Formats: sequence, C-alpha cells, structure tokens
Amino acid sequence: MTAGIPRILIIDDEGAIRKFVRIGLTAQQCDVLEADNGAEGLRLLTARDPDLVILDLGLPDVDGQEVIDAIRGVSAVPIIVLSVRAEERDKIAALDHGASDYVTKPFGIGELTARIRALLRDRHSVHAPSTSFRAGPLHLDVQRHEVSLSGEAVKLSRKEFDLLALLLANRGKMLTHKQILREVWGPGHEEDTHYLRVYVGQLRQKLGDDPAEPHFIANEPGIGYRFLDPT
Repeated sequence: MTAGIPRILIIDDEGAIRKFVRIGLTAQQCDVLEADNGAEGLRLLTARDPDLVILDLGLPDVDGQEVIDAIRGVSAVPIIVLSVRAEERDKIAALDHGASDYVTKPFGIGELTARIRALLRDRHSVHAPSTSFRAGPLHLDVQRHEVSLSGEAVKLSRKEFDLLALLLANRGKMLTHKQILREVWGPGHEEDTHYLRVYVGQLRQKLGDDPAEPHFIANEPGIGYRFLDPT
C-alpha cells in the first residue's frame, strides 16, 4: 500500500470486466493493476506487491485454481475470485485452495468493494494479533474468554466461543465448512458438518441472530459461513 492507497491487481481476460472493476476501484481511491492472463498476473504480483488480487478462474493460459496455488506459494495476499462458475464444487475448491472470497459474475461493484474493504481491513490488522474483537454491539475477549452483546454477558460453551472467535478473526471472509471444522474440531473432523450446523444454530440463538436476515453470521448453503462486517 502506497501512502494509504491500496494497490489492487485484477487478473481477468475479459477487457470489459477489467474496465468495469477498474472504474469502480479508481472511484474508491485504489491503485489498479491489470493482467489478461495468469503468467502476467503472477509477474505483476512479484514485481508490484499488490494489497489484494481479484482473480478470474477461466484464464486463457492456466486454470485460476493453479494461479491461486502459485500465489499462495509466495504470498498471503487476499484473493477474491470473480467467476462465472457458480457450482458449489468450484467455490469450495477455490476457497480450500486459499482464496479469501468468491464473487459470482454478474456482480455489483458495491458488493465487490465492500468485500475488498473487509479483507484489506483484516490484512492490515494482522501485524498485531488481536485478543479482542468488536463487531457492532458484539465484543469478544479471547484472554478473558468473555463475550458480551450490547453490554450484556453472553454465556458460550468452549466450542461455541472458539467458533465465534474464528469467525470474528476472519470477519468479512467466507470460510468453508472444512476450514472451520479443521480449525475448531481438528483435522479428523473435516466431514462432520452436522457438528457445525448444530453449533452455528446454538450460536445464532444466543446472539439473537435471525438466519433469514442475519446481522452477524451469514450462510452460503453447501459452502460455508461468513461473519458479516457491520460497516
């Protein structure tokens, strides 16, 4: 990031999409880099060190999943996949490979820039690992193992607390079922999605979060969960 201006790299072979995104991001005071294939995108990643990458999966020279793997081999930069592939398996594969988020074409620039802001905010706060998280009226203190909502204490089990802490630490980012199960329950439980459904339901109930109109925890069926950014 130069002088507070985020540098965004767009890797997409569709010129119209790149132009649409560039105009929207430039209006948000972003420095935009563009590549129309995977090789050029990886070259710019190394040469210009962007703060975030927007990646299409259907590139002319290499599959976008391979580009994610290549980026993750050298960088932890946030990656937002922007793709016409709307199948669950494509979304899960991209997120499990290391993408930070997934937006399906066609899309609105408002939604995309909101996702970008959330990921950039998280990235620039990781240098000093937080032991306290706030999201609107919700406050979680890791060291004290305390959660409060609008100043009132919320009693959570250990797993509920760990689940909420993980979601808050990745606020704005889509986490797949496997990622959450691996982090909270351990590597041997990556297929135990029933655990996750039960605990998310309990957590929502204790936070007064309506799954039909969530304020905190959003679900993408078959994919995973995202803790919503209140800003």
